[in-house]
Amino acid sequence: MFCIAVLLIVIIIVYLWSSCLLFYHEKPEPLESDESKCFAPECRSIIIRQGADKAVLMIHGYPTTPAMYGYAAERMKDAGYDVYAPLIPTFGADWHDFQKTVFSSWYGWIEEYYLKLTKEYGKVYVIGTSMGGAMALKIAENHCVTATAIIGAPVVYNSFFRDHIVTSWPSYLARIIGVFTPSLGAGIVTEKPDSNDGNEEWKGYKGLFPKQGASLVWNLKAIRKDLKKIKTPLLSIHDRGDRTVPFGNQRIIRNETETEAEFIETEMGNECLHTHHALLMYRSIQAELMDRIIAFFSSHQL
Repeated sequence: MFCIAVLLIVIIIVYLWSSCLLFYHEKPEPLESDESKCFAPECRSIIIRQGADKAVLMIHGYPTTPAMYGYAAERMKDAGYDVYAPLIPTFGADWHDFQKTVFSSWYGWIEEYYLKLTKEYGKVYVIGTSMGGAMALKIAENHCVTATAIIGAPVVYNSFFRDHIVTSWPSYLARIIGVFTPSLGAGIVTEKPDSNDGNEEWKGYKGLFPKQGASLVWNLKAIRKDLKKIKTPLLSIHDRGDRTVPFGNQRIIRNETETEAEFIETEMGNECLHTHHALLMYRSIQAELMDRIIAFFSSHQL
């Protein structure tokens, strides 16, 4: 009986440590941009300056690159914005460097980028996809953004008991896996020939990065907790069949924000051979969504 009790205690402690990230902490380290290391030219930052009096910051997801915003950047330029879609350092380059970094360092870098834009422009808008959407929410929680648009943004990863959301069951073991290896099956992806609708041009890293995954999950907790701090106008877009970030995240954002907000639900068909996640990449829907984003931003000029 004693052995069973000890075993149960050990299981509970391991569960809390790995799944609930008990005693987790991280120290953000400054990052330096070096795009000479990019594994493809399309991974580099998209910067379009045309002397506009307003700018849009476009934040890419995990573990991808600004290439996802090729079409969206051109649309924002045509709408009269200066466009900044920067490559967060260690993304789109050498995954060995990437696996040494954490979310708080990525966010610190992008927040500083945003603050520099506010010194140059009277109006700064933010678009974020996936992890970039979570970062956009965090910026809005801490700063007075002109307006924000998020696409497929997570605020929880695994929240089975509270929200009935499980993004990935194996991720419950990610912290344990990270004790033994910094990555599994890591590599670079320059194309997805078995996909379609624009997703075949996806670029980023493949594989499992346990430390980085745990870091993202841990930081999402604070982002969700602070959702009520957002005062900026918010547009949230999510596909009901999103296979990367569950649609339930849209419901949480809708219920737990108090700012002026619009919510768009898409529902892409099975003919689309992708995860229905990085919506601004997909040729079948990107024009319609960019029309909605531009209209939303235009209605919030401050």
